[in-house]
Amino acid sequence: MNTFFTMVYRQILRFSRSRSRIAGMFINPLIWLVFFGLGWSRVFDNPWAKAIFGGVDYLTYLSPGIFAMTVFNMSFVSGVSLIWDKQFGFFKEVLVAPASRRLSIMGRIVGDGIVTVLQGFIILFLTYFLAESLKISGLLPALIVGFLMSITISGFGITLALKMESTEGFQIIMMTLMMPLIFLSGAMYPIDSMPGWMKMLSYINPLTYAVDASRGYLVGTQVMKFSFKMDWGILGLLMTGSLLLATETFERARIS
Repeated sequence: MNTFFTMVYRQILRFSRSRSRIAGMFINPLIWLVFFGLGWSRVFDNPWAKAIFGGVDYLTYLSPGIFAMTVFNMSFVSGVSLIWDKQFGFFKEVLVAPASRRLSIMGRIVGDGIVTVLQGFIILFLTYFLAESLKISGLLPALIVGFLMSITISGFGITLALKMESTEGFQIIMMTLMMPLIFLSGAMYPIDSMPGWMKMLSYINPLTYAVDASRGYLVGTQVMKFSFKMDWGILGLLMTGSLLLATETFERARIS
């Protein structure tokens, strides 16, 4: 287990030394909350609009989506950092080390998950000053939901990165996937307002269930599309599948 905890510690230490990532985790979500959320909250400041968003103001409805979106976006960084490790040689050191590869990659994923949840906590903390209707009691369960989502996306990101050599190529794929998945998740508007074909896509989107559960805990069950049981079940299955896929792919990785 020393291998596992060593990799967890490395990822946390690596993040603490990256000033650009620390700055980015504040700036990008706050831009969405302030310029997108506050702007559109004025547009939707009327009774019929609040009925669409479960009886709450738009900024309150949007805030859990911004939290889930932040976790989702930052989790993909795991793949980018793995490609950097390939380029600078640390990846090869891990492969030849007399330690379990599965524990190594799991430690890396969990370390990235802890870092991402910390980022999500800071965003939620700041969000409480803007959206006053959010429930304090929902903070902890929402962070646990964020951790499950982070592990899931980090695992898929690392699996993809193991098949690639170019940071630029990975980032192009990442950006191509991120925007549609965010818009299909219900983070910005209800799934029921989507066309039928978009609804079908949203149901197979892992981010949808993280947004739904986070919104249920932070706002209330009246704004949920699914049940907590369904959200947790799907997120748990996706996390398990992601970990198995990442560990199996890493176990078979070869030095080139």
